[in-house]
Amino acid sequence: MEILVAITVICFIISIVSDKKKTWIGIKKGMRMFINLLPVILSVIILVSIVLFFLPEDIILKYLGKEAGFMGYVVAAIAGSVALIPGFIAYPLAGILVRNGVSYPVIAVFITTLMMVGILTLPIEIKYFGIKTAVLRNSLYFIGALVIGLLIGLIYSI
Repeated sequence: MEILVAITVICFIISIVSDKKKTWIGIKKGMRMFINLLPVILSVIILVSIVLFFLPEDIILKYLGKEAGFMGYVVAAIAGSVALIPGFIAYPLAGILVRNGVSYPVIAVFITTLMMVGILTLPIEIKYFGIKTAVLRNSLYFIGALVIGLLIGLIYSI
């Protein structure tokens, strides 16, 4: 984390030296974007926190933990395929799940399907690309996400 802060400070100094006006315009735009996204981020984090509070940890571990085995991967893949969560919210959510005992391979499956498979957006995709392409793409990415999770599981077991 310290390295990222140092790189950010260095880039900021270079930017200020290069063009002070553009730097401040960029900072203002970034702050506006952050303020616009903040309600969404906070609401999802609050919602996830409430769900995790009422959902006992043993249930989470039962369906997504090591004891779930391959079914944990499948549950994560289905949840990721159905959820419509943007990446900037998915990663903090993944961190919360890891702290609650969900393994990295299962998180990898969840994030991969979340970003690459869209069950709820499938009708729109079919409209623009056709049913064959849309179903094939989503199916291959779903299977690919499971393979990615298994590979990460192999890497972590070494």
